[in-house]
Amino acid sequence: MGSSVTEDSPLRLVRRKCQVCEWEGIHIEEPDSDPDCPWCHGPTAIVDVIQTPVSIVARTADGKNPFAAALGKLGGEKGGRARARSLSKKRRSEIARKAAQARWKKR
Repeated sequence: MGSSVTEDSPLRLVRRKCQVCEWEGIHIEEPDSDPDCPWCHGPTAIVDVIQTPVSIVARTADGKNPFAAALGKLGGEKGGRARARSLSKKRRSEIARKAAQARWKKR
């Protein structure tokens, strides 16, 4: 990756916003870094620190990556169920039928 981050470097999950354009995003970064905007390469500012510094290899007691868990709590956990609720029964059935046909076609 070409990064100077070692396995013991503290990292944090940060929400940043560009000071020039409307870009806003989430980054995993070192506490002293100041990345540029990926769209316009302008300066960015920290909006929110989502998670406190943690080691790269840090895991929770159940073996989950704390960064992935934090991102999931931002909306990923409810994605599939929310989509299923918004679809009609007929459309869900069509999607399931197509998935089953694709699975059987592989054999």
